[in-house]
Amino acid sequence: MSEKNTGQEEKPLPSFEYRIPNGTLIAIGGRENKGEEPETGSTSKENLNFVRNEILERFVQELEGKNPLIVVIPTASSLPEEVGQDYVKVFNNLKVNNVQVLDIRSREDSCKEEHLDMIRKAAGVMFTGGDQLRLTAIFGGTEIMRLIKERYFKEKLVVAGTSAGAAAMSTQMIYQGMSGGGFIKGSVSITAGLELINDAAIDTHFIARGRMVRMAQMIATNPTFIGIGLEEDTGIVVKKGREIEVIGSGLVVIVDGRSSTATNIYKVEEGVPVTIRDLKVNLLGKGDTYTMEIF
Repeated sequence: MSEKNTGQEEKPLPSFEYRIPNGTLIAIGGRENKGEEPETGSTSKENLNFVRNEILERFVQELEGKNPLIVVIPTASSLPEEVGQDYVKVFNNLKVNNVQVLDIRSREDSCKEEHLDMIRKAAGVMFTGGDQLRLTAIFGGTEIMRLIKERYFKEKLVVAGTSAGAAAMSTQMIYQGMSGGGFIKGSVSITAGLELINDAAIDTHFIARGRMVRMAQMIATNPTFIGIGLEEDTGIVVKKGREIEVIGSGLVVIVDGRSSTATNIYKVEEGVPVTIRDLKVNLLGKGDTYTMEIF
């Protein structure tokens, strides 16, 4: 029996190799040091792992080419002009003078040719903090996001994000949920992220804001996903979409629910505490590595 000809050319599905990026992803837990001296009595002041500007300097080191262009995207922020210029100053202090701010505030802005051209020329893209839902709502499904993904997967583009900019990178994205009430079903809101890292969910300010329980509830909804909790002034450098290296002064918490044995999340009504058994938790510090399994 012959196949029916629809008259339309069928597009081949992306190969598994295409899903393995050639670029580098850097996700930061927020409040990364920008060269300032830590306050007396602060955790950073007492932490022997603390190094000024370590994370953003690593971002610069990963860039390819001479006089590389960094594009700062402050879309998540409610103060995009101020935040964008802050990063311009920081990168200038790190001897990178080719820095531009891509001030996109609407989906219409994302379609402008001059903005697309900026991404075509970029060696690195930096998503700032703010509101991750604003970031996904404006960038999701747009031509500019398609271009970022294409260059990240096919070329050596470095994509970094801090706080909301990091949370939006993952497949599943937590965009709302009180840290102290994250154990109640219905108290954590989840949507699709920008999908730059597969089978993972990233949460930021993880230890400082007590976000372990809300991450556990997210994992309970689908234990396929690995939870990556990033503390402040702490980040991960991800190569090949799966090889993780920890940088910065704090901890990264990896929450793995694939071996969990039971959860009540599909049985109970909203307003009831969520339970899950046999989660696997790893606490990783500077220089530690972790390899994610990709299905």
